[in-house]
Amino acid sequence: MRGVAVRLTDSWREVLRRRADGAAGAWPQPVRQLLGEMAAASMLMQSNIKFNGALVLQIMGDGPVKVAVAESRPDLGFRCTAKVVGDVAPGSGLPALVNAGGHGRCAITLDPQERLPGQQPYQGVVSLVDADSASFGALAGVLEHYMLQSEQLDTRLVLAASDDVAAGLLIQRVPGEGGTQGAVATGADALEDFNRIAILAASLTAKELLELPTLEVLHRLFWEEKLLRHEPQTGVSGPRFACTCSRARVAGMIRSLGADEAQGILAEQGQIEVGCDFCGQQYRFDAVDAAAVFAAPGANPPASPTVQ
Repeated sequence: MRGVAVRLTDSWREVLRRRADGAAGAWPQPVRQLLGEMAAASMLMQSNIKFNGALVLQIMGDGPVKVAVAESRPDLGFRCTAKVVGDVAPGSGLPALVNAGGHGRCAITLDPQERLPGQQPYQGVVSLVDADSASFGALAGVLEHYMLQSEQLDTRLVLAASDDVAAGLLIQRVPGEGGTQGAVATGADALEDFNRIAILAASLTAKELLELPTLEVLHRLFWEEKLLRHEPQTGVSGPRFACTCSRARVAGMIRSLGADEAQGILAEQGQIEVGCDFCGQQYRFDAVDAAAVFAAPGANPPASPTVQ
């Protein structure tokens, strides 16, 4: 079996600070908790599969949270955001937030860093209800279901988030490994081993996960097991908030609107202003900037007084 543990502190607090300082204001506490768990989960999955591209975890539903997104990249940069419409009751769980009518979905997208011609991102989608049509009470259950349905991998996840820490623990049975005397992963011995480790992992409480150092958590859970521990990734090589928005990307979005639509916005508002939902950065394009966006390749655009 293999495991991954993540503990986001300064980087998670930066996400919340940027949101609170923005025009939209802080997310309600249940939304902050959901996004913290999603950020931790996306980091766990990205580290586990070592995919050369962005992993995007998305929850879509019919509750007050219409969509929640967490994205992580191979360098462990991550970002997250949510669109909230309507009131969020204190203490709301996953069903009330995104699955009020039972139509919520969870999607995981793997977007390669360098796509081949015609290559599309891989995406897997599962419902937020189990085989008995009962809503999953927490994100961890949804993702365990996803891994079993989409990847045929036995997985145990423990996730927790506060305004100071977002943390998670992932345990997974390695395909084709485990058991005794060469038994493969589908054998009874391997399943018994996984079930034992999964039960130990499930005994971890949210309070312990948020407050205890990772090494202490591992010792408390698996002190009787043989552990091979890799060096933790911290500092510049560790998890950190990082947004991929840029003025060039926003210019591309304006270009996709078309010149007539852009001119209509300029005539009405005097400028085109676009804010990034992830980091709060504001991008402003005046008439001269917009003309440069639609200028023919190689043409010399007019100078702009806009400060970049």
